[in-house]
Amino acid sequence: MALHFSTDEFAERQARTCKALEVAKMHGIVLFRQESMYYLTGYDTSGYTMFQGMYFGADGRMALLTRSADRLQSAMTSVLDDIRIWADREGASPGDDLREMLANLGCGGKRIGLEYHAYGLTAQRGKMVDAALEGFCETADGSDVVRIVRLIKSPAELAYVRKAGALCDAAWEVANTKTVPGVFLGEVYGEMLHTIMAGGGDPSASRWPMGAGEEAMMVRYHTGKETVAPQDQVQHEFAAAYRHYHACAMSVVVTGKASPQQLSMFTAAQDALEACRQTLRAGNTVGQLFEAHRSTLEKAGLGHAALNACGYTLGISYPPTWMDWPMIWADHPDVLEPGMVFFLHMILLDDRTGLTMSLADTSIVTDGACEQVTHAPAELVVN
Repeated sequence: MALHFSTDEFAERQARTCKALEVAKMHGIVLFRQESMYYLTGYDTSGYTMFQGMYFGADGRMALLTRSADRLQSAMTSVLDDIRIWADREGASPGDDLREMLANLGCGGKRIGLEYHAYGLTAQRGKMVDAALEGFCETADGSDVVRIVRLIKSPAELAYVRKAGALCDAAWEVANTKTVPGVFLGEVYGEMLHTIMAGGGDPSASRWPMGAGEEAMMVRYHTGKETVAPQDQVQHEFAAAYRHYHACAMSVVVTGKASPQQLSMFTAAQDALEACRQTLRAGNTVGQLFEAHRSTLEKAGLGHAALNACGYTLGISYPPTWMDWPMIWADHPDVLEPGMVFFLHMILLDDRTGLTMSLADTSIVTDGACEQVTHAPAELVVN
C-alpha cells in the first residue's frame, strides 16, 4: 500500500470520527469529499469528479462505492478492504447502488449523515442520492462532521505542512527574484511550479492568481499572462502542497520605483499581518483575527481597499480549491486551538488609485505565539 501515514495514525483519526458521529447522533455517514476519504483511509484519487461515496459508521466500519477505474487505486492507496463498484453504463443511477450498499451494511431505518458540501457531489448527484435514500433511512446534513475533526492537525500532519511551507518559501524566492522588467509571467509561473515539483511536492489544489499592471488587481486566476513592464506591479498568490497538505503565500513585486503610496500600503499590510499573527493564538476567536485586520487597515486609511475576509484555514485539499473552513470574517465565533493552520492574507485593492498590495503567509496555532511555516518578505520587493 502507498500509505503516507501509519495505520496507527489512521486508527486515531477514525476513533475521533466515531466519537463525532456519536455526538451528532448519527449511525454513520456517507462521505463525498476526497479530503475526508484521504484523511480517514489514505485513499488518494482524482476520480471524485465522477460519482463515488464512502460509508463510515459510528462503529468504525467502512465501505467504498466507486468506479472500476478506481478499483485498484483505492486498494493500493488506502486501508480500505471493502471496495464496491458501480458499473458505468447508459442510464446508470449509482444512487441505487449506494442504497444497496447501505442496506447491506444495516443502515435501513437509521439516521445517516450525508456530506453534501463536496465538490464531487453536484446538485444533480445530490438529488439522485436523496431520491434513492427517501424512505430507506433518515438523512441529515453531515458536511461538518469530518471537517471539524480535520481542523486540529496531528504532529505527523504538521510535519507535512512544514514541508509544504519550505517548498512554498523556495517558490517565493523564485517569484521575488525572477519578476523583473521584460519577463513573461508564464516563465515565472513555470519556474515556481518546477521548484515545488522538483522538491517532491504536488500541484496545488487551486490555480495561482498572478497578474501584472491592471491585472494585478485580480486575485483570482485568469487565462493569458502578461509581460512585466519597466514600471509595474505584479500580484503573486500561490501555494505549495506536500501529500495534499498546503501552505500558501501572497505578495506584490514592484518594478522600477515604488511610489510613496505603494510603500505606505505595504507598511499597512505588514502591520495588519503582524496584528493577525499576534491574535493567532489558542483561546482567541476567528472573528478576533478579522477585527485585528480590519482595525489596522481602517487606522491606516485603507479600509475602502480591504476585503470582507482575510484568510482561512488550510490542510488537506483537492482541486478545485485549497481554501478550507472556517473563513476569517467578522464575528466568526470559532475558537482557535493548537494544531490549526491558517493562511492570513492582507489584500488591498484600491480602485481609486489603481494600486494593489498584498502580504500573506501561513502559520500554525500553538499555545503561545503562532509558528510561521511560510515567511513574507520584510520589505517591499522592488526589482
